[in-house]
Amino acid sequence: MAPYESDDTTTAGEAGEPRTRRRRAARYVVPVTVMGVAAATIGLVPAIADSGDPDLPEITAAQLIEKIAKSDVERLSGTVKITTDLGLPDLGGLESSLTSGAAGRGEDGGSSADPSAKLTELASGTHTLRVAVDGPDRQKVSLLENAAEYSLIHDGEDVWGYDSASNEVYHGTVDASGEEREQRPPATPKDFAEEALKSVDDTTSVTVDGTAQVAGRDAYRLVVKPRQSGSTVGAISIAVDHRTGMPLKFTLTPASGGAAVVDVGFTEVSFDKPAASTFEFTPPKGAEVTEDGELDHGREHSGKPERAPKSEEDLAEGLDGLKMLGEGWNSVAVFDTGGQGGLPTGEAGGDLGGFLGSLGDQVKGDFGTGTVFSTRLVNALITEDGKVYVGTVTKDALVKAADAGK
Repeated sequence: MAPYESDDTTTAGEAGEPRTRRRRAARYVVPVTVMGVAAATIGLVPAIADSGDPDLPEITAAQLIEKIAKSDVERLSGTVKITTDLGLPDLGGLESSLTSGAAGRGEDGGSSADPSAKLTELASGTHTLRVAVDGPDRQKVSLLENAAEYSLIHDGEDVWGYDSASNEVYHGTVDASGEEREQRPPATPKDFAEEALKSVDDTTSVTVDGTAQVAGRDAYRLVVKPRQSGSTVGAISIAVDHRTGMPLKFTLTPASGGAAVVDVGFTEVSFDKPAASTFEFTPPKGAEVTEDGELDHGREHSGKPERAPKSEEDLAEGLDGLKMLGEGWNSVAVFDTGGQGGLPTGEAGGDLGGFLGSLGDQVKGDFGTGTVFSTRLVNALITEDGKVYVGTVTKDALVKAADAGK
């Protein structure tokens, strides 16, 4: 959630600071990639406001992307509503029970204030967040619940998590270089927009589709769509504040239609500097405080695996032969689980094997046989020889990828 840093105030002294260079280099990853795309990919027709929408100056998609890239918002506070609807199968209440159980116990039986456990709740349903940002070193995200609140606070090198329901506190630190901050899960429209714009290439259509008003602010609508068939992504709409260039709303709709898969937007926002007290935290009296190292120590003695790798490179090393098939929006990740026979079936699988199999569709191809598990966005194919194909593509596209990768 680190905000963009303005390049208008760079001094000779700052230019020599490695940390500043890293932040500025990261900032330009998206615009350099996008602006290098052929002109035919990015719409050059200026946006025209629809009746009743804000009447803003005309702008092309290329100009709007550049506006996002040059956004220098470093301070803000507001309320964000996030709705996620992946269309997971109905497990008769089991899914919500598991989620609440994980939230209550924390990861591997640890603290319920551990962010790695708590933030998984954002993967489904509708949630309200209060956010505050004061530069790259101070952020706060609070997840508002029915009768409780969970807050994740980053202040300098300290990271605090506090679960008011259990009165538990998590404390950790981040690398002063800022590298770990790039691994935080997305929580604002800006976070989601940055990831989406990284996908822009010659397989993508980018246009401006009129204007809108979000959180009381006038905005342009930037629309990103796959040019290829076979993707489960229908369109991505990003509402961009016309004054600051900051994304205010992000909506991803599936190719199958219906409600958005992900809808993240500010309902209130202010670009004033938040009070310094916003980021101050002292564990409440009587709270149970767990240090990050204690969680790792507990995993070692329990025989349970340590945390998942934090970077894409580490993740690739953690999977057997991870590789990508296809290009653009039709890219499919494939890796080998090392297990033969695919899902357990028959007597070997018991009731669990039958239950898992009932959630998927049996498919056949040149690769052999397997089971496809589908959501409204991400689909996965597990083959009989233990390979897994995953992507934001249709079932047919997965089968084709498996055939091609045979």
